[in-house]
Amino acid sequence: MAETTLANVLDVLKAESNEILTDWIEQAGEDGAKRSDLFSEREERDQAKSLLNAFRKGVKDGLKDGDFDLADDHWSDLRGVLSEITHERVERGVRPEEMAALILALKSPIIERIKERLADNPDQLVQEILLLSQAIDRFAVYTSEVFIAEREAVIERQREEMMELSTPVVELWDKVLTLPLIGTLDSLRAQEVMESLLEAIVQYQAEVCIIDITGVRTVDTQVAQHLLRTAAAVRLMGAHCIISGISPKIAQTMVQLGVDVGEVSTRSSIRSALTDALTRVGVAILPVEKVERTDK
Repeated sequence: MAETTLANVLDVLKAESNEILTDWIEQAGEDGAKRSDLFSEREERDQAKSLLNAFRKGVKDGLKDGDFDLADDHWSDLRGVLSEITHERVERGVRPEEMAALILALKSPIIERIKERLADNPDQLVQEILLLSQAIDRFAVYTSEVFIAEREAVIERQREEMMELSTPVVELWDKVLTLPLIGTLDSLRAQEVMESLLEAIVQYQAEVCIIDITGVRTVDTQVAQHLLRTAAAVRLMGAHCIISGISPKIAQTMVQLGVDVGEVSTRSSIRSALTDALTRVGVAILPVEKVERTDK
């Protein structure tokens, strides 16, 4: 009966690591897993070398009862190297299937070498090929999981950054703030809008806040309710809220939907809203010639 071990695999990984590395990269290219457009030859080789060394260390000590558990401490080096490389590849736009294909391409150069070593011992050859395939398959699955988790983290970070950019609170004048909204307004974004605006009211000691919806694509019942709740929160902070950018179409839609704006001030344009806001804080904007006549 064949011994449950990867002794010959470990031997070739140690004795022929440079050759295996070269063949691995070449096989990855044939399988479409090599991204020469994103990484230089040196970068590709350095990443593959780090993975190969960590994989060899894991294989050496990570086989338990004929199985591999990549969560085990013996695979800690591989997990660390994989996290670094995955982060870099995600940032540059590599797809999950390309990363998995890169790992699976490692099978061919190792199997070809142990076939030569174990040509006279078919039972052991089959045993080691099965164990090697199992280890690399687990490696590829784990890589895909890490890769997807990394991509989701990047997407979430980008979403948060876009959310911050899409809800900029601007100080138009002393005690006057404006929040221009563009695109769609869902529940999550509405919460972000409210939090940003309320924090800005405290920061700038604002008395009037203008929420401009000129760039909002559609206003339905849900969007209208989000706006009214935000306006109510602004009033609770002791400030006055003006919603500007109410076009004739939006006005008709809100009437048809039966939306009651209550105590919320509405204006058709940011210009008229600003005029109203400045009046509320005791400021008037006059033409230069009138100011000069007043000075005289």
